[in-house]
Amino acid sequence: MNIRKLLLTFNLLTSAVLLNAQEFAPGFLDPEPILSAAEEAIGTKKLKCVTIAGEAYAGMVGQAYLNGYQVDWPRDQPLKNYQRTMNWESGYMVESFERDPGRNPASWKYGLGWRGGTPLQKHRRQSFYVKEGFGWHTDGPNGAPVAAHPVDAERWQLDLWMNPHGFLKAARLLGANPQATWRWELGEMGRDGATTQPEKVWIVSITIMGKFRVDATINKENLLQRIHTWVPDPVLGDMNFEQEFASETYVDLGNGIRFPNKWHRHTGWDDNYQIQSITTGHNDFGGILDEISANDYGDAIEVPDSVRDTSFEVKVETQKLADGVWLLGGSSHNSVAIEFEKFVVVVEAPLDELRNLAVIDEIVRLVPDKPIRFVVNTHQHHDHIGGLRTYLHIGATIITHWENYEFYTRDVLNYAPRTLQPDMVSLWPPTELAEGYQYETVRENYWLKDNSRSMHISYVHPLKHVQGMLIAYLPEEKIVIEADLYDPPGPGQTPPTEPNASNISFYNHVKRLELDVETVVPIHGQPVPWKKFVDFLRKDP
Repeated sequence: MNIRKLLLTFNLLTSAVLLNAQEFAPGFLDPEPILSAAEEAIGTKKLKCVTIAGEAYAGMVGQAYLNGYQVDWPRDQPLKNYQRTMNWESGYMVESFERDPGRNPASWKYGLGWRGGTPLQKHRRQSFYVKEGFGWHTDGPNGAPVAAHPVDAERWQLDLWMNPHGFLKAARLLGANPQATWRWELGEMGRDGATTQPEKVWIVSITIMGKFRVDATINKENLLQRIHTWVPDPVLGDMNFEQEFASETYVDLGNGIRFPNKWHRHTGWDDNYQIQSITTGHNDFGGILDEISANDYGDAIEVPDSVRDTSFEVKVETQKLADGVWLLGGSSHNSVAIEFEKFVVVVEAPLDELRNLAVIDEIVRLVPDKPIRFVVNTHQHHDHIGGLRTYLHIGATIITHWENYEFYTRDVLNYAPRTLQPDMVSLWPPTELAEGYQYETVRENYWLKDNSRSMHISYVHPLKHVQGMLIAYLPEEKIVIEADLYDPPGPGQTPPTEPNASNISFYNHVKRLELDVETVVPIHGQPVPWKKFVDFLRKDP
């Protein structure tokens, strides 16, 4: 017996002794018989590895058209020929599917995408891997591995255990210190295996990876019907993350092994009436995955050396656009800093706090004696607002479209504790957070002006991409700053053959307002001459 197995055996025996010896406070139960009955009901001890396949869907978390009063995150395309292999003995998971090329491979995987960006997919087949805390992706059958950020890889690793057999194995193998209680549950008609009659269920909680408190709801048939936890999110803080499995979806694989053939996952609260929050959507992944193979290990995977060696340091690359105007790049998203006579304005606060703290440090280096007085927010997609709390913390006023106000005040810029990944606002909350005067809302047009320069902010419509979109225009410099309306292709990227609806709306908006533009500064990509954009549209200047 090797050292790892010896330690594991010792830990399990020790845990069993402590479990049997402990006394349970009122309301709490001994988790051991609950876990044992669930293991027996679905044959967990007989299942080492499973492959599931079928047709699935994925919602684009954080990419809603308008926050509020919807139940689904928007869906781009179905994930055709979806397949997932989970090997709990070796601690790895592989997911693959087919989808039309030209998309960000991270766009379906938990929302924000990977810090630093990933190349647009060129092939239909996409594969995602996680092992030993490392995550990576390949584009096509022979694609080079592209490392995922550790924050994203951590979520993928968590997902290995967010299923009935994975949870039960984690409760035994990971030193997860299970606790148990019970409750009566009404549930919704036909969901979670519940009926219209109250049902007594058991709740077992464990701690996975030393960080995530995961609880499973186990019904009277000893089947896991809901597996729930919270995950850190730059926009929403401690964000709900759960899988649901109705009792009737468990199918017999033989040898006493049962596994669900229908998956349904929520990211964000299942809160149709917006009592808990107003952020739109919660359904983000699911499907009929009824091609199930038990203990078919397939080819073993190893973490590529290139993935192990990938560095994810936050870097800011500064490019001067005009006197007192700088592009702050070096990532998948840019910010733009504009110096006024007595203050600085920043356009866009994307991704997360670490990114924006680095940008703020660079702005302080460039303009050491002026405060950042305003931050202009183009729209409410989560990858574009992950740093709003950071600017709030340093005293900046947020300029945004009025339709974003309720979402920001209730869900984003609030006093809710962030236990998994505390940020500066949660650690040192400003009084102004509750007083409401840190916003300036825009309906159609808004001007910032002093003796040194002026900036015109305007609302772009109509758009299918998102509601509440703003652009910023510097008339003296003839620069327009925009997000998602035109993303110039980067080095090695194939430019699109036809303009999309957002491109057309952007062009029409500039012409309608009679803006004299020479340079387009995108939040995604490098600045380009207006003429290049017009040539792409095949329009007259």
